[in-house]
Amino acid sequence: MLSVAEATRAVLARVPRTPIIEVALADALGVVLARPIAAARALPGFTNSAMDGYAARSAELPASLPIVATIAAGATEVAALPAGSVARIFTGAPLPPGADVVVMQENAVRDGDRVLLPATARGDNVRVAGEDFAIGDPVLAAGSRLRPWDLGVLAALGVARVACHRRPLVAIVATGDELVDVDTVPRPGQLVDSSAHALAALIREAGGEPAYLGIAPDSPEAIAELLEEALAHDVAVTTGGVSVGDRDHVRDVLAAAGVVPELWKVAMKPGKPFSFGVRGETPVFGLPGNPVSTIVAFELFVRPALLAMQGMTVVERPRVPVRLAAPYHKPAGRAHYLRATVDGSRVARVHAKQGSAMLSSLLGSNALVEIPAEATEATEVMAIMLQECW
Repeated sequence: MLSVAEATRAVLARVPRTPIIEVALADALGVVLARPIAAARALPGFTNSAMDGYAARSAELPASLPIVATIAAGATEVAALPAGSVARIFTGAPLPPGADVVVMQENAVRDGDRVLLPATARGDNVRVAGEDFAIGDPVLAAGSRLRPWDLGVLAALGVARVACHRRPLVAIVATGDELVDVDTVPRPGQLVDSSAHALAALIREAGGEPAYLGIAPDSPEAIAELLEEALAHDVAVTTGGVSVGDRDHVRDVLAAAGVVPELWKVAMKPGKPFSFGVRGETPVFGLPGNPVSTIVAFELFVRPALLAMQGMTVVERPRVPVRLAAPYHKPAGRAHYLRATVDGSRVARVHAKQGSAMLSSLLGSNALVEIPAEATEATEVMAIMLQECW
């Protein structure tokens, strides 16, 4: 069996990039930039006041001076400030030529059309043109995934459209006679296909567009029909049927469909019966059927692949060193991935239920604690952070 690291390298070596497209800024949340962005305009574009107050010459202060103008935000024509005078100015308004300081109104004493201002250092409460971004400054690198505040920066710089890698279209095919849809009340022996809903959400979180094609019963013909539809997408993901049971047909169906196998079985728990192959340019992931195994295998292999397809430079979640609240024992041979809660002191408390069908272990957990394959006892380990805890 391959190690997790070997399997990850094998997957990432075979996934293609999605095509480069342009999208409007309003639709760009979560996309990955295909090209770097530099500032095409200065920010701020003009020198302006950071406070409500009085624009003055610092060399003339302290002094009682006449107020000769009022300048509001949005003013487009501003006269130069005569020597020996001040202008009433509001936050964001252009600084008049000649002024080099804004005295906050809280520090001023006004008397009619004059105001007493204290000594104030040159440049205080002044936003200089280009101090945030000068023309040509780098803004975002290629491979950056756009966050909400990135969109705000781009809007301020006048970037209305961005070049990005198209979101991968990911087909989901569930297999198993026992599975029913979420709106069906399961009879004895049946289970709701919970993995499909978790996978769809995980795919969206990784920047993909999920397409749930439904449940195929445990027959090669039914699986083949849905699989052929799935292979028309950028990525195909199946759940269940990749082990060695008499009813596990997925691997045979994949081979019959022309999917070239790249790997099968990984030295990990949960998630050992994981497969990966390629037909043409389409990666095909065969995930285990148990829901926790499905999610762990997705996190370790599918999520990095989807991010790599979009051109991300960093495709793995953060890994941090943690201390287990209690020692963990296991046989050597397979890496264990434990659902756990990591606190701000980086102490990891492993969920009591670690079975691959134990959905309760996912609730409240913010990390997968990684116990190395060769370890038999562990207290100081690494954790893959699914959510920040500080």
